[in-house]
Amino acid sequence: MPEIAVTSLDPRQQKLVDNARIALERGQTDYALDACGQILKSAPGCLAVRRLQRVAQLRDFRSKNKFMAKALGGFSTAPFMFGGGKKEPAKLLETAEGLLVKDPTSVAALRLLAEAAVGLGLPETAAFALDAVRELEPENRANLLALGEAWIAAGKPAEAVKTADLLLKQKPADAEAQALLRKASVAQTVTKGNWETQGNFRDKLRDEAQAISLEQAAKVVTAGDMAQRLADEAVARALAEPTNLNHYRAAAQAYRQLGRSDEALAWVRKARSLPSGAADPALEKEESELQTTLLEVCVAAATEEALAGAQAELAAWKLTEAKRTVERYPNDFPARLTLGELLLAMGQVDAALAQFQQAQKGPQVRVAALVGLGRGFKAKKIFDLAVMQFLAAKAELTEMNDAKKEVVYELGGCYEAMGKGEEAIAEFKAIYGEDIGFRDVGEKITAHYSR
Repeated sequence: MPEIAVTSLDPRQQKLVDNARIALERGQTDYALDACGQILKSAPGCLAVRRLQRVAQLRDFRSKNKFMAKALGGFSTAPFMFGGGKKEPAKLLETAEGLLVKDPTSVAALRLLAEAAVGLGLPETAAFALDAVRELEPENRANLLALGEAWIAAGKPAEAVKTADLLLKQKPADAEAQALLRKASVAQTVTKGNWETQGNFRDKLRDEAQAISLEQAAKVVTAGDMAQRLADEAVARALAEPTNLNHYRAAAQAYRQLGRSDEALAWVRKARSLPSGAADPALEKEESELQTTLLEVCVAAATEEALAGAQAELAAWKLTEAKRTVERYPNDFPARLTLGELLLAMGQVDAALAQFQQAQKGPQVRVAALVGLGRGFKAKKIFDLAVMQFLAAKAELTEMNDAKKEVVYELGGCYEAMGKGEEAIAEFKAIYGEDIGFRDVGEKITAHYSR
């Protein structure tokens, strides 16, 4: 049973999704729940509708002030294993859906939904269910391990890397988390051909306001209209409930989607001024990102006379933030990689090398760290050590993509500097055979044969 997009539903069901969204905006949760339930009966693999249903369930549950017991006896609390669920996953799905109607905050019911989804061949739905558990129990180690496996099964290894990082922040020596990170990193390399983990991951379902943004994926309304609506609603809720951190998050997210980074930053800072938000690492990261965005805008808009000053301010800010992140999270290897690259760009080669040496311990950024080490040693004219790093990076990149071309080009440049012309031209030929227009390899090859 494949997972399907809203656009794959028949026109009547697509219209029903539209009506459910409108009803939810108007506070008519009963209609939204009924509409989503109807669609999911015939299309249980429509994840966008299931997300919309969860928004409606959470809103209805909270509005009625239900404080239901969590004792749903009979459900296992053992780590969730991805092996195909039970013999009748359709019945498991029906049971899970029934329980979630009564209490959408039931961890046992969400776990059952994940199990049913695996049995039905719906890996993204399984990840969705386990991610909802993460929102309820963010330090549940067994669930985080299961969630990481679910993201890999769903073809989203970058999310699995992020999940493994969460586990390693709790316990850096966690062997199972390290194994998950290695597995996710390999999957990420295979699927994307990248040496760096992708940044700016979107949090899933952090609160109901963010969850409504899934409607954009369904193309029900334009992104701008939706973001403005979300912003207005979130601001109104924040004014009504000034101690609810989720409303501040929603406002910041909506303004960010609108491209109004200054207003988004203001709401993030308001959120961080609350006791519950002061030590929130996600808010801390978002504040840093938004401040960086604003400084980048200043650089782009600077006059010729002011450009150098704006660039210097941006560079200083990035370096300060990178150092602060590494000091607070010494096992954040992507952060160490970023710091190393900034230091290298500023000419602080020895300090950069120290960061790259630490960063290479992180499987998700190991290749990028090796490249950084190679460039650092090359800058110090220690070419033999630079060659060692580039060879190691080259060996870990199997496909001749842009990442590997960069590594091979750097390696060839080192051989040139060492006077090893034949070894250098062999590396440049490897690129030339795949991409004649890469950098100046065409000129190098032409010059070689003309001699």
